[in-house]
Formats: sequence, structure tokens, C-alpha cells
Amino acid sequence: MKPRIQPLLQLQAVKCGQLSRSWALSPTTSLMTTCSSHFPRVQSPSAHRTFTTSPKPFSWLVPKRGHTQKNRKGRCRVPTGGSTRGTTVVWGDYGLRLRDHDRRISSAHLAVGAEAIKKRLRGERYRLYTRVAANIGVYTSGNEVRMGKGKGSFDYWAARVAVSQIVFEIKGECHEQVIRDAMRLAGNKLPGLYEFVKKGDPPVMGLTKMTDGMTLADMSRPRAKLPAPSGDMTAGRIPASVAGNVSDPATPLPSPTA
Repeated sequence: MKPRIQPLLQLQAVKCGQLSRSWALSPTTSLMTTCSSHFPRVQSPSAHRTFTTSPKPFSWLVPKRGHTQKNRKGRCRVPTGGSTRGTTVVWGDYGLRLRDHDRRISSAHLAVGAEAIKKRLRGERYRLYTRVAANIGVYTSGNEVRMGKGKGSFDYWAARVAVSQIVFEIKGECHEQVIRDAMRLAGNKLPGLYEFVKKGDPPVMGLTKMTDGMTLADMSRPRAKLPAPSGDMTAGRIPASVAGNVSDPATPLPSPTA
């Protein structure tokens, strides 16, 4: 006895709302094939981009543009005429400032320094600000490679940090000594010498701190010429009688009271 496949397929098709009882399905017709022709294919959620109004978070250790073209080695920013930009605390209450000379710091060093601050301030209410970004690509060649044949392959991302520039800032409900210790640990992880600064500290032009009412105009003004010293300000001349005996080491010089 043959199985009753045709009535069962018709009943399933009616329940799906795709066929009526008057439609006939052959025993070899698949219900999935029939329904797929009526229902549109729905893409997987991974193929869609969900709508959102929040901006995509970017990493300060990797630039948004990515590795597109090779950067030149370059030098750190040295503005003509001097500048104090980036040498004071802006967003936070305390900061970490480079004080020896400009250098190029890798993204790995910056990440380790930020992680040292987070570990020290674990459990505290604070916010960490980064004033630099690793957006310079560094390219190297392998060991024992002859000169020429291109710049080399991409190695890591780095940031050019000028002298007296703020690297990290912290704002929160923490004691100053705790934040000072966290900045000390971060400075030990980073290459170079660093100092702890507060909000309101005077800016720095190069290595000169602009204290005691010193302004940017005073630093940019050419150095003033001092008046020539007068005769009273110069040292007295040695008497001629003494000057003749100076060449003879055996002759003692007269005492100042003589």
C-alpha cells in the first residue's frame, strides 16, 4: 500500500498560508522548495549594519586611516619663534610631562604606561585623558639586510612627543599622593624623563618655565644689550712693580694689606 504523501503535503502547505487545497503537489515536490519561492531570503544579522547614533570608538594607539602609505621618519614639532601649546594641564587636575628632550614613543610603550596608571588607581573614581596619539608608522628592514631595495616593511605605530609636552592627564576624586605615585609608575615605563605637574602650573617654552610674570612676548623679544661696564666696575690693575715679579715664582707676592 502506497503512503499517502500528497494529502499530507497539501495540509502542511495550507497551514503555511502558501497553498490552497485546490493546488496539487506531486509526491516528489518538496515543501521547502515551494515555500522558498514565495518567502524572500533573509540575510544573516552579520551581513547587516545595525543603525546607531553613537560614533564608532577609535583607538588612540592605532590611527583611523590605518596602514595606507608609508610615513617619513620626520622630527618632532619645533615651532619657529617658540610655542607653549600642549605644555599645560587642560582637562584634568594632574598631568605627566616630558622634560628631557623630544622623542618618538611607540604605541606599546604608551599602552604599558596607561595600564600602569589603571592598575595603581584600581577602585578609585577617576578619568584618564591621553594628550598624544600613535599615528606615525615606523618601518624597518630585517637584520643583516643590505642597503637599498625600499624603505622596509611596517613594524609598529608611534607618536612624536615634543619636549615639555603633556602625555597623560587625570581627573577624579583621588588623593594627590596616590595620583603622583601612579604618574611615577607610568613615567618609569615610558622612555625618557618625566615630571608631575598640576592644573595651573606655568607653561613651558622649550626648557624654560615661564614664571615670575614672564610672557610669551618677553620670550620672543630679542635679548636686551647691557650697558658697557664703567671704570669703577672693573677690577683694579696690578701695580707695575708687582707685575714684573709675577714671572719669577720664587718672589712672593705682597699681601693685600701691604
